[in-house]
Amino acid sequence: MAIKNVAVVGGGTMGNGIAHVFAQNGYETVLIETKQEFLDRAISTIKKNLERQAKKGKITGEDISATMGRLKLSLDINDAKSADIVIEAVFEDPHTKGGIFEKLDSICRPQTIFASNTSSLPITAMAADTSRPDKFIGMHFMNPVPMMKLVEVIRGIATSDETFKIVKELSEAVGKTPVEVNDYPGFVSNRVLMPMINEAIYCVMEGVAKPEDIDTVMMLGMAHPMGPLTLADFIGLDVCLDIMNVLYEGYSDSKYRPCPLLKKMVHAGFLGRKSGRGFFVYDK
Repeated sequence: MAIKNVAVVGGGTMGNGIAHVFAQNGYETVLIETKQEFLDRAISTIKKNLERQAKKGKITGEDISATMGRLKLSLDINDAKSADIVIEAVFEDPHTKGGIFEKLDSICRPQTIFASNTSSLPITAMAADTSRPDKFIGMHFMNPVPMMKLVEVIRGIATSDETFKIVKELSEAVGKTPVEVNDYPGFVSNRVLMPMINEAIYCVMEGVAKPEDIDTVMMLGMAHPMGPLTLADFIGLDVCLDIMNVLYEGYSDSKYRPCPLLKKMVHAGFLGRKSGRGFFVYDK
């Protein structure tokens, strides 16, 4: 099946980036949200990112116009019914995602592929709640989506070879590098990354070193472009905690136990960049 029309459900940080990438690469794309203010924020971000690409000489003004011309904004999930693939990119709550896919399952054509941009939730479980588990797959993009090349393409237990092939080729068509991953908690990226971040937080809690010094060790000693605590603030400490909980519950292994300091900071509302304070202080 040739993919021509794409629907993205959720216009937040990941969703607007995904819509940006597909529209820029020639796909008719509809971005669906629940409130006009969310759509306004999404389209503003997309325009700024396109203008940034133009200033760097990567695209032209004509490319910006063409991209925006292929992008439709909607407050009605029924506008996904003509899509060849629907990519869900809402926040990491299984009940919310499940409700979205239940609705999509009732309105989309039988051949439409469903993909979730989840960073840790089980693809197999979400797929099982639809009538098309063979056409259900994970597409875990990295943030910021327009810049980052990786897409984890996650196969649920029922995902067909045909669905995987279509999504792999689609990822390549929009300039991404797809990596095949099987459906286990955290996949590869977060199963490796989050325990490292969690251990860095333990180092803070135990007074091993200050946050800035921990980051310096990892950047200068291990050649990481960003320290784990700065990265945690960028991701959002609430998101980090959610993923650690998925790992802890999914594997029942104490090595994935969320650091008590991480829990305390989330409870205090110190979520990182988005709240203005995490391990570091930011100007909102």
